[in-house]
Amino acid sequence: MAYFSDSISVAIQLILKFDPNVYEIVWTSLKISLIATTFSGLLGVLLGIWVGIKEFIGKSFIRHALNTLMAMPTVMIGLIFYGLLSRKGSLGEFGLLYTEDAVILGEACLILPIIMNMTLLAVDSADKRMLTTLKTLGAKTHQQIILALSELRYVISAGIITGFGRAIGEVGAAMMLGGNIQGTTRTMTTAIAMETGKGDFELGLALGILLLLIALTVNLLFHLLKNKPEY
Repeated sequence: MAYFSDSISVAIQLILKFDPNVYEIVWTSLKISLIATTFSGLLGVLLGIWVGIKEFIGKSFIRHALNTLMAMPTVMIGLIFYGLLSRKGSLGEFGLLYTEDAVILGEACLILPIIMNMTLLAVDSADKRMLTTLKTLGAKTHQQIILALSELRYVISAGIITGFGRAIGEVGAAMMLGGNIQGTTRTMTTAIAMETGKGDFELGLALGILLLLIALTVNLLFHLLKNKPEY
């Protein structure tokens, strides 16, 4: 018990003293996750709204596929992109493996189905009269998307925040695609796994505390947006 309490004390000191090693890892995690969420957010929201307002063959299949992809293990994402980005892979010539770009790509693909599916569910739960009226008035697809985006902005934002929370807590794909290189691809989750294995429990605990604080902030934003009424 004394070991654990002493470790917590050291971890808190590392946080309060703004240990450069700790905050370099935190910044790397935030940067990678924010970039991945930005790309996935833009693409996922547009695709989610488009699928929601359109009727076409295969729409039901897309719904099932999104639900399946949301539950895909992160190591599968890492495995797929490792095969593509390795030297023998079809994208190996670009030299992306073990770079920030590779981790961003993996995290973006991981959270894209989450954002897209939550956007699609938001469109499905919207007032049916809105889309019916727009179609009756002859609104084009891009006009329907813009209005749906405006009407459902809080619900869609909650989906994006959820995606960010998944990205920053991801470890499997980040380890496989980034290689946990200090100052480049070492994220909080990969550092926690590595440093704890090396015996530096205090550093891992400090990063874990900061990760929990970030997760708490994300969860608070999610509930604020979730409970905000639509107008």
